[in-house]
Amino acid sequence: MRWSPGDRGNIEDMRGRTGGRVATLGIGGLLLVLALSWLTGTDLFSLLQTSPDQSIDTVGSSGSTPSTPAEERTVDFVDAVMGDAQKTWSQLLGSRYRPTRVVLFRDAIDSACGSAVSATGPFYCPSDQKIYLDLGFFDELSQQFGAPGDFAQAYVITHELGHHVQNLLGITEIAQQDRRSGPNSASVALELQADCLAGVWGHAASQSGRFQAGGVELEPGDAEEALRAAASIGDDRLQRMATGRVMPERFTHGTSAQRVEWFRRGMESGRPEACSISTSSY
Repeated sequence: MRWSPGDRGNIEDMRGRTGGRVATLGIGGLLLVLALSWLTGTDLFSLLQTSPDQSIDTVGSSGSTPSTPAEERTVDFVDAVMGDAQKTWSQLLGSRYRPTRVVLFRDAIDSACGSAVSATGPFYCPSDQKIYLDLGFFDELSQQFGAPGDFAQAYVITHELGHHVQNLLGITEIAQQDRRSGPNSASVALELQADCLAGVWGHAASQSGRFQAGGVELEPGDAEEALRAAASIGDDRLQRMATGRVMPERFTHGTSAQRVEWFRRGMESGRPEACSISTSSY
């Protein structure tokens, strides 16, 4: 991808002020809980929470972990992708679009949607309309899930921004009335639509000349990175990694094949209308 640093107006840097309080786990344990939480539809991280009067360890830097030049470049990258994607959605939705920010944190944070740790993965919080991201997730995306590359990272960011678009359009509120899990649930429909909406931005970013105009521009091979990322975090693959078997009744995000299909749908069309989902049954 071709991009250039901006003024970081699209991020809220909380890396030195994180303070979520959870029981200490090694990275292997965190990954396991992450996968199981995603795939069972149960917030297993709540089981790690302790009451205020209990002795606990705090996972969080509180400024103790210094940043590196590589991490600062990633911060600039997140800001550039968010800035470009938000310009795209402003053009597509007009006055219906309201800008948001990515809240960067390290290890743990208290969000408007509750406490979260890095192993929760990136998430969108409808309560404050912000995206939360620990940059360490990108390392896990590459090393644990086999999806390296900057456009794979951009896919993660713009997928969460897709949830913001859904919230602004009222789709989230309608779909959340359905509390089911499984392949036909509203949860799966929302996640697949967010994949498609990420693809809509990818289509815009694939247009030549955008870098010269100050935007993000894709290069050959970038689309394949995003497709690998989509395939790497399908419910079926993550369930198989976590438990050795696939449980469709506990799907919350869709299969790897579905996630690839819906991202490609948005990428090839470039039209939000191509991402429509039925909400008549929710």
